[in-house]
Amino acid sequence: MRINTFMETVLNFISDKPWFGLIAAVIAGAAAFCAATPTPEKGSWKAKIYGVVEFLALNIGKAKDKKEAAPKDKK
Repeated sequence: MRINTFMETVLNFISDKPWFGLIAAVIAGAAAFCAATPTPEKGSWKAKIYGVVEFLALNIGKAKDKKEAAPKDKK
């Protein structure tokens, strides 16, 4: 019955905080934006804004998008 108590605590926390839904919506919107747009070139003003949006989307560490390496010619 410990799981029920834990889930009840989590649900009570979420329902008691009106800002929780807003934060979840910001994270979801930023993640959708990052998934739908290509990563801009480093050093541009777009890259700086994109970095902030990536942070809001929680795309940090290994979750960040990496540029694909150019395929090598096979002979």
